Amino acid sequence: MMATSSVVHLKGKHLLTLADFTGEEIEYLLKEAVKLKAKQKNKEPHPYLKGKTLAMIFEKASTRTRVSFEVGMHQLGGHALFLSKNDIQMGRGETIQDTAKILSGYVDGIMIRTFAHDIVEQLAAHSSIPIINGLTDDFHPCQVLADLLTIYEEKGYLAGNKLAYIGDGNNMAHSLMIGCAKVGIDCSIAAPIGYEPQASIVEKAKQIAADTGAVIHVTNDPKAAVHHADFVYTDVWASMGWEAEQQTREKAFAAYQVNQALMSYAKPNAGFLHCLPAHRGEEVTADIIDGPQSLVFQEAENRLHVQKALLAALLA
Repeated sequence: MMATSSVVHLKGKHLLTLADFTGEEIEYLLKEAVKLKAKQKNKEPHPYLKGKTLAMIFEKASTRTRVSFEVGMHQLGGHALFLSKNDIQMGRGETIQDTAKILSGYVDGIMIRTFAHDIVEQLAAHSSIPIINGLTDDFHPCQVLADLLTIYEEKGYLAGNKLAYIGDGNNMAHSLMIGCAKVGIDCSIAAPIGYEPQASIVEKAKQIAADTGAVIHVTNDPKAAVHHADFVYTDVWASMGWEAEQQTREKAFAAYQVNQALMSYAKPNAGFLHCLPAHRGEEVTADIIDGPQSLVFQEAENRLHVQKALLAALLA
């Protein structure tokens, strides 16, 4: 079980990466997500954000991020305002600093899904309201909160599990290392040569793991990474913004497909995770993602519940 903690105060904090939160704060959010998920299933009203408004800035398109945040704000009694890059002046040259100050006077929080991570850092530096990173090229913390909730639901505990991530050392690999390190989950990353996660982020995750007893391991050998894993995770080989490299990446990642042969190195009933969208036949075979070990739709639904917990904690 997750450790029982005292009341955790998160109001007004930013979520730029999971390094911003303590392990206790992450576990608090997961416990609140469990409660909110039960309330929704039981059709119990929970308007904790009545009268609150969240601005959602999208410079990158999304299915799960937009729908989960918009529906989440509605279910919490608040309102979500969708802003594409063409809807606001930031897309026409207005500075991030000015955008942050102006929106701080209108809304109660900002969720942004963008490219360069320094955009969310600048937004946070100049705003007086909470900023939530809905995805950048370097980090995807909201997705990993959903992943951790799924692991907890399946196992009943976090620390002591092992997660193996197979594929590109991208924003998912970065956030999984940090999130796992924060809560004591061993995390092995297997990526082709030249596609490993950023060394500075690996080092940061290892520093965090030193305090929790987790093991962070990066390798070029997918079999070694998957060995004795409780959960096997992958992502598309060419993330948004890298589509021009699709053919090159298909060759580089050919040996990194999650299939029955690779899953045989994990524990017999290891769960399969994927942040979605998935390309069946590329990074994962259909029999795995659509098979009995797959948790991807439970994982996708959990985006809604953990983000509601996050919104309630930051904005209520």
